[in-house]
Amino acid sequence: MNLSALRRGFANSAVQAVLVVVGLIWLTPLAGLLLSSLRSTQDTAKGGWWTTFASPGQLSFDNYAALLENSGITRAFWNTVLISVPTTVLVVVIAALAGYAFAWLDFPGRDALFLLVVALLVVPVQIGLLPVAKLFGQLGLFGTIPGVVLFHVSYGLPFAIFLLRNYFAEIPREMLEAARMDGGSEWRIFIRLVLPVGRPALASLAIFQFLWVWNDMLVALLFADSSAQPLTVELQSQIRQFGSNIDVLAPGAFLSLIVPVVVFFAFQRHFVQGVMAGSVK
Repeated sequence: MNLSALRRGFANSAVQAVLVVVGLIWLTPLAGLLLSSLRSTQDTAKGGWWTTFASPGQLSFDNYAALLENSGITRAFWNTVLISVPTTVLVVVIAALAGYAFAWLDFPGRDALFLLVVALLVVPVQIGLLPVAKLFGQLGLFGTIPGVVLFHVSYGLPFAIFLLRNYFAEIPREMLEAARMDGGSEWRIFIRLVLPVGRPALASLAIFQFLWVWNDMLVALLFADSSAQPLTVELQSQIRQFGSNIDVLAPGAFLSLIVPVVVFFAFQRHFVQGVMAGSVK
């Protein structure tokens, strides 16, 4: 083995060691929350979660059994699912149709309309809270799950359309022209050709949107009433009302955290590929 190869080996080993250390540091809060969720209130009052390594007998699933009996937490969990899943599906479907139209269909005002969509990217969510709340109140959507979904969809579409339009624009024109010459309609080309080719971007957009909506508290805090509030708002409410209720709050917080973590790690390869392909040319 020559000197340059040896240096590369040491460099790779050093990089891998640093990545392992960073990964362990990043996962430490998650591990701490998991262990805290498996301890009783009495054990938590006696010492930190790291004491479980010396006394593993502290760990049990009693807190999760109590969590299932907490109607507020379980209702909020299913509310979160009912908000996150439809929002993600609607944003991906609508953005895919609009992205294809902006990339490959000629219609009057296409470029101006796309510039308007890009301009909406810089509009903060906070600006629309009050007028949208007033509008939803007039429409009877304020405080409901459909109202929260509609708000997330409307504010998620500008970035989604921008991402997918840029990705679809990279598809070779010759491929689309060949499909048209074979008699394929625009709808058939979109379903059979564009969607399969754009799978990485679609997957990355779905994960990005899901993570954003699942972890949101600001929009849900303002637009959802007590029967429609998601897990983030319910946990915040129980912390305010029952500050020492750690035996319910810890497993609830871990449940709220572990779902997006699992989703992200399951699709992280598609997430990185889609974002990079849609943001750089």
